[in-house]
Amino acid sequence: MKISFAAPRLPRSGALAVGVHDGGELAATAAEADEATGGALSRAIGSSRFGGKSNQTLVLNAPPGVAASRVVLVGLGKAGDFDARAAQSVGGTIVSTLEKSGDSAATIAVDAADGAPIPPAATAANVGFGALLRGYRFDKYRTKEKPDDKPSLNRISVATPAHARARSEFRPLAEVAEGVFLTRDLVSEPANVIFPASLAERARSLTELGITVEVLDEKRMAKLGMGALLGVAQGSANAPRLVTMRWNGAPRAKDKRPVAFVGKGVTFDTGGISIKPSGGMEDMKWDMGGAGVVIGLMRALAGRKARVNAVGMIGLVENMPSATAQRPGDVVTSMSGQTVEVINTDAEGRLVLCDAFWYCQEKYRPRAIVDLATLTGAIIISLGHENAGLFANDDTLADRLIAAGGAVGEPVWRMPLGDAYDRQIDSDIADMKNVGGRDAGSITAAQFLQRFIKEGTPWAHLDIAGVTWSKKSSATVPKGGTGFGVRLLDRLVRDHYEG
Repeated sequence: MKISFAAPRLPRSGALAVGVHDGGELAATAAEADEATGGALSRAIGSSRFGGKSNQTLVLNAPPGVAASRVVLVGLGKAGDFDARAAQSVGGTIVSTLEKSGDSAATIAVDAADGAPIPPAATAANVGFGALLRGYRFDKYRTKEKPDDKPSLNRISVATPAHARARSEFRPLAEVAEGVFLTRDLVSEPANVIFPASLAERARSLTELGITVEVLDEKRMAKLGMGALLGVAQGSANAPRLVTMRWNGAPRAKDKRPVAFVGKGVTFDTGGISIKPSGGMEDMKWDMGGAGVVIGLMRALAGRKARVNAVGMIGLVENMPSATAQRPGDVVTSMSGQTVEVINTDAEGRLVLCDAFWYCQEKYRPRAIVDLATLTGAIIISLGHENAGLFANDDTLADRLIAAGGAVGEPVWRMPLGDAYDRQIDSDIADMKNVGGRDAGSITAAQFLQRFIKEGTPWAHLDIAGVTWSKKSSATVPKGGTGFGVRLLDRLVRDHYEG
């Protein structure tokens, strides 16, 4: 989707989208179009249930008096509530309304509104951002799709008096969108295309943006003592990788330590010897969703030249059953020296993350660590598909993540940690076991991870199992891979770690 910005005028071709405030009040361009059409817009509103509520739409095809092929009335809601998220939602709603209309181009009119919490330039930039996010489509393997089933819309012009300023404010948002798209692409790819070595190469391509990429192979990890990660990988013909991506955007900062983001990258998860049921196992191609988010985030930070020192680290394995696979009851030694009794080979993500955590802390001494993982089905039972689960050892970091998620529409819900939960993973023969039973499964998984965080390091864990993939579309997220986490963490960095 190509997004441009221009001075306001009624278009000579294509579709026109105009705003209507709650109660049916026409915005300035809508009023101009209404006059040009002899009151067609007002009559359409009067004869329908459209009232200008947020994201309501009403389409007038080929109205008289204007050159536009159709006019889309889109509800803006109350002016005082029309913030950046609302603007993004409007942009996405317009794209979803027009994407298969037959029009290849559309003009979205963005008019100033009294009482709006953000200025017109920011409004226009965010309308464009929302349109761009909603226009994403993963269709590389669709070879016989009928033309009428393909989206026709590929160009959006956002018309606003503040077009020059809006264009400037849109540029960093477009870079964030590129990070979201990269994540969506990666989680959408099948496991015969994305496996540890190929995903490491995708990460290595970020060197073009100035990111330093280091890839550890199996021998290097064995030398470092990463027995937990390697134990997960030993059943697969695809060798594991540990990838570090470093962006030094603040070389002169007083505190040069990076903020670190660590992602679980299980490129396919059968469950290993503790094999999963066959139904729905195809979804396990996106068990590398946490790693996908970290790659997309690093792409976003480098693309917009974020003034931050950041490290992205991803542990990449494939969890397969075979004659060489890890067995229930095996004991592995992690890089930290702590031993783990593997009760369930399907609780593998935490084994990958714990060695990545230790390597990250030993090498970089980060200011904070945030990890992302499609870690537990239990978090879906708890929170459904609306919120990611948040666990943290630091209240300030937790509050910042909650605020960032609320600002961008990627909500997180804080879950508890505590000694009683931690005791559930004590082992009779090792330092710990990798599961704590059926009760509080997502919490005991987080307790396991916390045992590998050094004292004094702020840490937060995001269990994104319920939000990485969506079976239905929303205003700015088509169904499929969501990219949840890229915008959230980019906002966290922008608000608290840049400078």
